[in-house]
Amino acid sequence: MQLRVKGVCCSTILLMLLGLAHSTLAQNAPSTPAITAPFTPEASLAGTKCGGGTPDSPACTAPYPMLSKGHPVDWWFVFKFNASTFSGCSVGATRACPFGGDPFAYKSFGQQFAYASSEAPTLQQGAGCAGVTGASTAAPVSAPAPATDPIGATFEQVYNGAFHYVVWNDQFYQDPPIKTCSGNGCDEPWGHSKGLVAWNDAGEGLVMQVSTPSWPASGSARFPRKTEGNTLGCLKKDDNIEVSQHFFALRLSKADLMAVLAALGNSSVVTDAANAQVVSNGGPPEVQQLVAKLGQRSTSTALMTTVLSSGVELISKPSQLPVPPWQLVSSVLGGVSLRVASWWDTPQIYSTTATTAIACWSPSLASLPKPGAVEIALSGQWAGKPIGLSGGSGPNFNHAKLGVSTSGDKRYAIFGDMNQQGAIAGPKCDRSQDGRGGMFFVMVHPQLADSIASLITGTSAPTEAPAK
Repeated sequence: MQLRVKGVCCSTILLMLLGLAHSTLAQNAPSTPAITAPFTPEASLAGTKCGGGTPDSPACTAPYPMLSKGHPVDWWFVFKFNASTFSGCSVGATRACPFGGDPFAYKSFGQQFAYASSEAPTLQQGAGCAGVTGASTAAPVSAPAPATDPIGATFEQVYNGAFHYVVWNDQFYQDPPIKTCSGNGCDEPWGHSKGLVAWNDAGEGLVMQVSTPSWPASGSARFPRKTEGNTLGCLKKDDNIEVSQHFFALRLSKADLMAVLAALGNSSVVTDAANAQVVSNGGPPEVQQLVAKLGQRSTSTALMTTVLSSGVELISKPSQLPVPPWQLVSSVLGGVSLRVASWWDTPQIYSTTATTAIACWSPSLASLPKPGAVEIALSGQWAGKPIGLSGGSGPNFNHAKLGVSTSGDKRYAIFGDMNQQGAIAGPKCDRSQDGRGGMFFVMVHPQLADSIASLITGTSAPTEAPAK
């Protein structure tokens, strides 16, 4: 695995030990990532049985992405539908709160979902309640097919286990409280990023990117939230299951873990390294050093790109690189055109073409190709039902951050932290998401990319604001 920071390429471990994860490095932009196609992990979990609690499925040696209890995979992706498209849970499912809280009587909510994985990379309908049914302590689902809930199954092994972890979220809703933030969340220049990374004593584990505010907000049943639940569908302060959300989990080697931790620091993610509710530090000393630095606002201006051992590309945008997020991704990937679904709301960045001038750009990125077209998806579809894909208040909106390539000879599937909000021209190039940090996981996988492209096929935003 190689890590590139503005053209400086060396072993990831050496970079970390030198403590350069938060520094501003050489001002040459990174070369276009050399991602292989399709997704080709160096080591696969295919056929592995662990974590099932039975003699033929012993405890896993590391936390893995799980499709269901005892069923590890190399990666999975979940798209949770909004309450307008598919409301409630699937037929036969019972709401429960295995990680704390009580089922809340929301005005509207949706916990139905579609999922794909390294075993079956085309999206398919899930069963049960997202984030609930996969937990072994949750109520069973009386459905014709076995219930598969990757979110609940993956989170349970961490929350009820003894692994090390970091939970980060820019919208913790004051549980845990973050001293340097006010209100329910942390605005710019903090990173706009949410997720969980967990590992064993050897540094092997997983990362789970989420788009949900206020979940997760505790990594262990030993240190539960004090004022709020920690289960999807069981939060009082925020109905984070009304609109669409996405979740992506990926297996990590030790070197991958160190690269992800460096990216978290570079992106200024919100966490508290001194609070056991969200951070349990441990494992190799070099891993612990990186974890101890998290929860600080980075002064880095360095774009970081890393090809993980799985072949997945990790892109880290620092807050001090004030450029439109998805144009940056397009540029890093060689100037390919993209179709993007995110929380598209004020201040919107409208669809751009390959010839659109992107004035909010950094001289440090001069060696990268010009961004291709970035088309903003306003609607998609699933099972013949339309899905709203813009941001807003109500049940038919979207908070997932997904992209697919629409040009070039590689089919990219992209899972991001960031919305297409901000500016492409001054005077305020650090506005909104332009002035925040975040990460993107990029996979070359034609089957998965085509499936996501079908999900977000629909209407698009115009290239300029409507006349008033």
